[in-house]
Amino acid sequence: MNTRRAVAAMLVAIACGGTFHAAWAQRPPITRTDLQRHDLSAPGREVVQTRVDFAPGAAFGKHRHPGEEIVYVLEGRLEYQIGGEPPVTLGPGEVLFVPARAVHSAKNVGASSAAELATYVVEKGKPLLELVK
Repeated sequence: MNTRRAVAAMLVAIACGGTFHAAWAQRPPITRTDLQRHDLSAPGREVVQTRVDFAPGAAFGKHRHPGEEIVYVLEGRLEYQIGGEPPVTLGPGEVLFVPARAVHSAKNVGASSAAELATYVVEKGKPLLELVK
């Protein structure tokens, strides 16, 4: 949330007799919580599991990974786009497979927070994420 919007939200809350929580204004739009990382029996490969939380309207732009990503939506409505394919919107309990090195993006298209469990099967020692223009 930019500073102007944070101040405006605070002023509206105060004017309406409510309180404004500074933590909400400082909340990052997307947070990643690494859950586990383990070597696999395949040489040079590892698995990484991460919970990704999206604030309402948050989007993660085009990026890719040095291996496959398996997505399981935990809550909310998330829209994914892989390469030039049409976007797909998924809800809780739905899954998505992202091929190795495929350029993709994700965004929260719901009015509330959203979250996914991302499981990566990737080349060990490489950065987990590469941003793409």
